[in-house]
Amino acid sequence: MHLRALKALIFTLAICGVSHAAEDGNEVSFQREVLPLLSRSCFPCHGPDAEHRKAGLRLDLREGATRESDGIRAITPGRSTESELFLRVTDELDPMPPEGHGVPLTASEVDILKRWIDEGADYLPHWSLVAPSRPDVPSSRADRSPIDRFIDQTLQEKGLTPNQAADKSALLRRLSLDLIGLPPTLEELQDFLADKSPTAYERVIDRLLSSKSYGEHWASMWLDLARYADSKGHGSDPLREIWRYRDWVIEAFNSNKAFDEFTIEQLAGDLLEEPTLDQRLATAFHRNTMVNTEGGTDNEEFRVLAVKDRAKTTAQVWMAMTLGCSECMTTNTTRSANKSSTPSTPSSIRPSTRTRMTTRRALRSRRWSSVCCRQRSTRD
Repeated sequence: MHLRALKALIFTLAICGVSHAAEDGNEVSFQREVLPLLSRSCFPCHGPDAEHRKAGLRLDLREGATRESDGIRAITPGRSTESELFLRVTDELDPMPPEGHGVPLTASEVDILKRWIDEGADYLPHWSLVAPSRPDVPSSRADRSPIDRFIDQTLQEKGLTPNQAADKSALLRRLSLDLIGLPPTLEELQDFLADKSPTAYERVIDRLLSSKSYGEHWASMWLDLARYADSKGHGSDPLREIWRYRDWVIEAFNSNKAFDEFTIEQLAGDLLEEPTLDQRLATAFHRNTMVNTEGGTDNEEFRVLAVKDRAKTTAQVWMAMTLGCSECMTTNTTRSANKSSTPSTPSSIRPSTRTRMTTRRALRSRRWSSVCCRQRSTRD
């Protein structure tokens, strides 16, 4: 998949949702309906935190929830009336969770839990970890594009009717603002209105995609995700030179770079076999951290903070997961566990020495006046 296809994929997923057999039809959605109530009412005592886990029961993992103990299973898939979890939350004399240890389930939440168990009690992973599958395109309106057919189907299901098609002036304005972030010029509008050919629309799209402004507009989305800034952030917020990375991202969009290459080169471009200068430059993604060079600061402290920032940013950008809590602890309200990323073990999360050095060589070879977000550490 290339970067230009990424936008269409995001739009399509927003319309259709990530297709998964266990969430089709009227079946209970584990991620949307079950996981939130388990996290709120059950994980405080039966979650991933081993230190506070009660009775050795772990409900955040299917193998723990369905494991037999003394002839009893918390969850018996397909049979809610034989599942201790359901029996305990509906116990009138001693309901779970006990008072002061969680929020009691409402009647509707108990019904959701019952239906989920009866449907097989599938534990689905976080949505971003499920490979999207291509849904069947609705067969109606063969003259419409596949995306339009999905929109038409949803409108019909909700009893809505579509608006009238936009006129050419409105259409050109929408295309221009969407693809390059700028309104069309008067000359461009006149040319489009005068073009009566059936391919006029496609030609406008091709023109906009070939414009340098396309990469500049859409790179801003990625640069925001990467936390790009032309200044260091701390203290007096001094300027730094990292614009070469910005230009790399713009060129990646304008050249329609494949998304897997776009990902690999930013995360580990310097570790590729015989990496090019641009591939090493792409790893400046890891240098988009705040830097504090004020007098009296601890270099090691801010080096560790920078590494943690990159770990969190990488997880948010590519995995749609937040790791902020897990950097210091394992809690019963998150499904990501802490391993060795605490401030007391900075060496366990130290970035590759090769990554640091090759990135700097790339930046120096581009004759930057200062190295992009240089990590001044006594360990360098």
